[in-house]
Amino acid sequence: MDSYPEEIPASLEYPNHSIACLLTKAAENYPNHEAIYFMGKSISYRSLLQDANRLANGLISLGISKGDRVAIMLPNCPQAVAAYFGVLLLGAVVVQTNPLYVERELQHQLSDSGASAIITADLFYARLARVRGEHPETGPLPKLRHVIVTSIKDGLPFPKNLLYPLKQRKEGFRADIPYGSLGIVAYKRLLSTSSALPVVTATTGEDLALLQYTGGTTGTPKGVMLTHRNLVANTLQTEAWCYKAQDGKEKFLAALPLFHVFGLTVLMNMSVKKAGSLILLPRFEVPAVLQAIDRLKPTIFPGAPTMYVALINHKDAVHSDLSSIEVCISGSAALPLEVQDQFEAMTGGRLIEGYGLTETSPVTHANPIWGKRKIGTIGLPFPDTEAAIVNAEGDFLPVGAIGELVIRGPQVMKGYWNHPEESAYALRGGWLHTGDLGAMDEEGFFTIVDRMKDVIIAGGFNIYPRDVEEVLFEHPAVMEAAAVGVKDAYRGETVKAFIVCKEGAEVSPEELDHWCRERLAAFKVPHIYEFRSSLPKTMIGKVLKRKLLEEEHTDTDKRS
Repeated sequence: MDSYPEEIPASLEYPNHSIACLLTKAAENYPNHEAIYFMGKSISYRSLLQDANRLANGLISLGISKGDRVAIMLPNCPQAVAAYFGVLLLGAVVVQTNPLYVERELQHQLSDSGASAIITADLFYARLARVRGEHPETGPLPKLRHVIVTSIKDGLPFPKNLLYPLKQRKEGFRADIPYGSLGIVAYKRLLSTSSALPVVTATTGEDLALLQYTGGTTGTPKGVMLTHRNLVANTLQTEAWCYKAQDGKEKFLAALPLFHVFGLTVLMNMSVKKAGSLILLPRFEVPAVLQAIDRLKPTIFPGAPTMYVALINHKDAVHSDLSSIEVCISGSAALPLEVQDQFEAMTGGRLIEGYGLTETSPVTHANPIWGKRKIGTIGLPFPDTEAAIVNAEGDFLPVGAIGELVIRGPQVMKGYWNHPEESAYALRGGWLHTGDLGAMDEEGFFTIVDRMKDVIIAGGFNIYPRDVEEVLFEHPAVMEAAAVGVKDAYRGETVKAFIVCKEGAEVSPEELDHWCRERLAAFKVPHIYEFRSSLPKTMIGKVLKRKLLEEEHTDTDKRS
């Protein structure tokens, strides 16, 4: 199709090997090149591969073998990268685990995945210990036989590694960890006593590489089964899209968490594929991000729209040199036009909107970075990726019609772990049914109208929250906005808008109502406005509308 830049091929070749081969190849071709930069410490590709090999051999010494599940519960730090590739080199299956999980969520994921080992940090040990119980072999997680514990200081340079424990003590943190009992091993000790020789495992593209749990917006989180082929394919598709990126020369800013599938593919896997330098930030904090861009000069900065909003509106942004940024891929939520324009003006780089799901490793669509793009769309399907719009019966719909977006391609999951019926339903007819409402135009660009479950039906009219949010975002006083449907005795549902104002700015509900009435059909205009200092979000900055609705229902129950 003419919409694609000629540099992007319609189809790619996907080698039948482990995703960990990307690290092996990068270490062969660029052994002395910086693989990771973390708070002043630089780690070469040679050193990273040695650590991954040592971890793989250490896991083997504990009895972990191909196909076993190994959970990784770490923030962005060098150990998170070495652990990921070490587990994969062994042929075991990574189970990425959010460090913010409460005990109930942690127990469900470790139990459901059948993880036999977990690699975590001392900061999280107490929570894990409570889940395991005093007698782990008879507790709720009897299969979890090994706990490998590291500390943030293990990844820090001198003298920060010496000062870090003092900082922890000052903050009142104590890690009473009974090393040597209950299957607990120190990460540092495990590596120091293990060989750095390569592990030989017959891993193919069809082998399971990753159990990535969904956010649970539709109920109990499910483990998405992603194979080595899925991850290799999506990394190579992303590389083809970023065709101007050069091997051994790019710097990737990792403010997204690597345990999220977006950060895992577009940052960790992509950086290693390009033999780039991965600049790790433990968490997203605006001053730290601005300082990192100004001082370290990253060239590629994937993120969520809320990240770019926060950077644009921070007082220090105007004093920071952000000109090194060349490419930003925005995912997880709709990217407002105003945010795109302002961020591109600040950096001189390109900020494009893409689309993906945990079930697709995750990216399926993006606007061309250097070719024709269409604001407000998720862009075009990746190479070898087919996308279509269908109705409730599964019939394909014509150009311009709104229906469910379905996808098939080499990055689409194998299915849901332990959920064969839900797998069959999600993949019915050979297509992944996304649950997102969208449309395709005559040039092949796709637009997401909204999540099927988020559509507001007021007085028989379908209202798509994104339409309302785009208008609210355009108001000069509004920094963030989220539109949801709330119960209404007359209309069934009505629109409620949650608003976060820019620092120092004020706007009344009456002013917003007037603003919206000039720009929206009357039935779409919010009837209720609630002003907040912040909106609840996931770790990657996606607004949790489910939580806003839960709070709304709770408030309603209290009032009734």
